[in-house]
Amino acid sequence: MLLLVAGLVLFIGVHSISIVALPLRDRLAAKSDLGFKVIYSLLSLAGLVLLSRGYADARLSPTVLYVAPIWLYHVAALLMLPVFVLFFAPYLPGRISRAAKHPQLLAVKLWALSHLLVNGTLADLLLFGSFLLWAAADRVSMKRRPTRPVPGLPTSMLNDVIAVVLGLAVYGVTALWLHQSVFGVSPLPMLG
Repeated sequence: MLLLVAGLVLFIGVHSISIVALPLRDRLAAKSDLGFKVIYSLLSLAGLVLLSRGYADARLSPTVLYVAPIWLYHVAALLMLPVFVLFFAPYLPGRISRAAKHPQLLAVKLWALSHLLVNGTLADLLLFGSFLLWAAADRVSMKRRPTRPVPGLPTSMLNDVIAVVLGLAVYGVTALWLHQSVFGVSPLPMLG
């Protein structure tokens, strides 16, 4: 569990620099934007590796807090439908991106909530709960800080179509194959 907590602190900590220390983030990026991005990426990757390993280890001897009823798996699957669409939306600006305002944060919130509904161990609560709290805090903090441009295509209605098709395709691959292959768990019990 220690690796999971350390990974969460490192990964979410790095992703929270704009929330808690925006002037520091801006000074570091001003000195060397590429250097800042490289260090940010390496620290994020290290945090991701630690939290992934810690979560995998915690699954070997879980502390069960609750067991979800089978119908919640269907609710979670429905909540996950827009996640990949929203994840791609900032890079494919259109109505979806405008309406969601911060589509990737919304995607993280939906992803975390859907996983909290059906995963009831202490490790699940730490992992998905931390991401849900971070995304909510980041969304609130974005109201008081300047937005940075996201690299992407020019705004177009076609981008919404691309985001939906691409997002649903990735959802399908993930739900039907990738989730089971990578995590050893089918997102819907009747598929696994």
